[in-house]
Amino acid sequence: MTMHKAIAALLVTAALAGCAQTEGQQRATTGALVGGAGGALVGQALGRDTKSTVIGAASGALLGAVVGSATTPQRRGEQLCRYQDRYGRIYTAPCDDRYYRGDY
Repeated sequence: MTMHKAIAALLVTAALAGCAQTEGQQRATTGALVGGAGGALVGQALGRDTKSTVIGAASGALLGAVVGSATTPQRRGEQLCRYQDRYGRIYTAPCDDRYYRGDY
């Protein structure tokens, strides 16, 4: 019966993972799920008891959440650049890729 509860908890957690609002939160949740599952497997393989499985799952979930959150690509803040059109008028607009590459 314990295995059924664990599977149900995993399914509920996976379903709620889609409700996270930002990409960082989604990646942290996915990392926690994958890390928790992997940690539980490693804990069970090493200790062969419930305590080792729970410690492995908790450690894996924590590590997975940290790695998932840390590897989220950072979005650039929208910078405004000044441009001059062919008639000499100066205007501001979001910077193009040349600004971010340093080719301006």
